[in-house]
Amino acid sequence: MKLIFATGNPGKLHEAREILGPSYEVLGPADLGLDWEIEETGNTFQENSLLKAKHIFNQCGLSCFADDSGLEVDVLDGAPGIHTARYASDHNFADNIAYLLFKLGSIFPLQEGCKSTSSRDLFPGAARFRCVITLILKDGTPHFFEGTVEGRIARQAYGEHGFGYDPVFVPDAFPDNTMAELSDEVKNSISHRGVALRALSDFLKDKRFP
Repeated sequence: MKLIFATGNPGKLHEAREILGPSYEVLGPADLGLDWEIEETGNTFQENSLLKAKHIFNQCGLSCFADDSGLEVDVLDGAPGIHTARYASDHNFADNIAYLLFKLGSIFPLQEGCKSTSSRDLFPGAARFRCVITLILKDGTPHFFEGTVEGRIARQAYGEHGFGYDPVFVPDAFPDNTMAELSDEVKNSISHRGVALRALSDFLKDKRFP
């Protein structure tokens, strides 16, 4: 089955192809010469995900999906949230990570930090990655799938894999590693986008699509 993923992020495309597997031909808008950029004016992940999916569907009429995802940090009242990719600088995650660590460091100076039982020095408080996927099938009906992964924020970046805030996010399932230190296989098994994509895949199987 051919699915158009409304993203220009090669990391997300790779992740989706790995998780959905060979039963699905996952293409990016660029593969079909489509314009994928749209202003994200929604107030929630679901609203922005729907905007992006509709933008692609209206151009091609093919089954497509879009995700909107981000990092929520409890002590920052859920920030960066829907502004995750533009927290300090538009899609410059080195700057975004630096700003996140600055914000948390101003609340929890190093001498007041809470040393975890893991090998990482973590800021107090919970954080999570959240993903909402909107799938629009050829009949134009939207379907929504959500995934989260709980964790904490490390005081400094570790690891070379992944993208975005992965180098400072320590998932509860692997308290000695950031997401950027996990293999693709392990990360995909617990990631917010992985959870949402598997729910999408299960839905398509139940609908008896190939």
